[in-house]
This record gives sequence, C-alpha cells and structure tokens, in this order.
Amino acid sequence: MKTECYRFKVGTFECIAINDGDIAYENPAPLLFFNAPKDRLAQVLRGHDVELDRWNEWLTPYTCLLVKTESQYVLVDTGMGSAFPPAVGHLIQHLQALAVRPDEINIVLLTHAHGDHTGGNTDPEGRAVFSQARHIMWKAEWDFWTSETVLVQPQHEWMAPVVQQNLLPLYDRFELIEQDTEVVPGIQAIGAPGHTPGHMVVRVSSGGEHLWFMSDAFLHPVHFEQPDWYAEVDIQPEQAVSTRRRLLERVAAEQPRILAFHFPFPGLGHVRQQKERWRWQPMATVD
Repeated sequence: MKTECYRFKVGTFECIAINDGDIAYENPAPLLFFNAPKDRLAQVLRGHDVELDRWNEWLTPYTCLLVKTESQYVLVDTGMGSAFPPAVGHLIQHLQALAVRPDEINIVLLTHAHGDHTGGNTDPEGRAVFSQARHIMWKAEWDFWTSETVLVQPQHEWMAPVVQQNLLPLYDRFELIEQDTEVVPGIQAIGAPGHTPGHMVVRVSSGGEHLWFMSDAFLHPVHFEQPDWYAEVDIQPEQAVSTRRRLLERVAAEQPRILAFHFPFPGLGHVRQQKERWRWQPMATVD
C-alpha cells in the first residue's frame, strides 16, 4: 500500500508529512518552466530522466505538514479539500488515522491562497474544518485575493470560488501578518513573495535542527538548479526568481532539511551546492 504519511523529527518536534492526494497536470514544461530555452530545458530534464518531447503529464502530490510541538499542533496548508474527489482531499482521513481530530489543531499556517493549499479550510457547507485553530496568512496575500479588481481579471477569475469558499467564510478566524513572525516558539513564517504576492515559507527549528517548508517557491527540483526559470503560474515572475535566490542564500549556511509541497512524496531532502549550481537531493539519497 502506498505510504501517505511520513513521520520524522526535528529536534523534539514530531513532524508528519501528509499527502492530500495526487493530481496530474498536462503540458508541464511551459507550466513549470515558462521562460526556459527549449534546448537547454531538454538537456537539464534529461538529467532527471525526463525526455522533454515525451513529457505530457506531471503527476504531483499535495504534501501538507503537521508539527506537534511540546504543547500545540500546527498544520501547514490544508490541501485541496473536496474539490476533486477522489484524487485529492485525503488530509482529514489521514489525520483521523493518526488519531488527531481536526478540532485539536491549534494553528493553521496557509502559505498562500491557491486552492490546493487552502481547499481543506472549510467543509462543503462553508464551515471551518479546524474549528479551534488560528488561521495565519500573509496580509498581502489576503488583500490581493479578496480584491474585487483582482478577481475580475481573466487570469485570476478561477480563484473567485476558492476565495468565496475557503477564505471569506473564515474571515474572523484569520490572523494576517506583515513581517517574518514566530507564530509559536520554533515555528517561523517567512515572507517569500513571487509565486503569489503574499506567498510565505515556514521554518521549523528545534534542538539545533531545522526544516524549511518551501511550499511553491520551488515547484520542481529543476528550480534549484535553474532558479531563473519561472513558472507560468508565478504571478510575479521577477520577484519569484529573486525570492528563490534569497532562500538559497539563507539555507546555504544552515543546511536544513527541506520539504517541497509538489515534489515526489514525502517531498523531503536537501539542496547541495555544486560549483555554481544547486542540486536537489531527495531524502533517500542523503547520507
């Protein structure tokens, strides 16, 4: 049976990567590497055992993170919810299998507003799934997606039902932050705009060990090698590239574990610098 939950520790914190499900995206090359020169992209992808001309589908998990500190449960992102059953929307059943009730979650950190990260916020009736939790999002993210002038733009219209279903019903539960913030001891929300205007990453630290939940700052392992190749879905491409480079500089000295939302489950690994390039090393290959 395929493993959908992966337990590991960061210092004294118990962490569990949880797969909300898998979705296949068609025509992945322009989706992920919109500005990449085709010849160079084909060469780089071959290093990942992918033939560009035959790459018709990108199957990606949606990996959420549950952290149990000494006193609280912190959930990072809530998956897709009930939007596309049965492929996704498995977070709650996995929490139940882990003997964690939704009303035991103390904090929900939402890295950005896209539906695959916020779809599990509410049930089909618009009620809060994590009824006792503080919901934390970057203020710029909330302000952008709740703006009527944004949602009427053709490229953003698809987000209107996400906002109506998964954000606005919980308005009074949200805490909107505007600067890097330690939400509980050892768990820090860090601004990482570009993919969306208020995208953030999460740093987990305990006992001298560190984990960075990168969310969608890096959508594919190639983005570590080629940080200047932005995705079609990066709303602010130049900012996304700048953010990637800044994040790589920040993790260079620390050498933390990294969890990437869309990487092959459980999305855990390290990045290693090789000359002037970075390269993703999934957990199984890390000494």
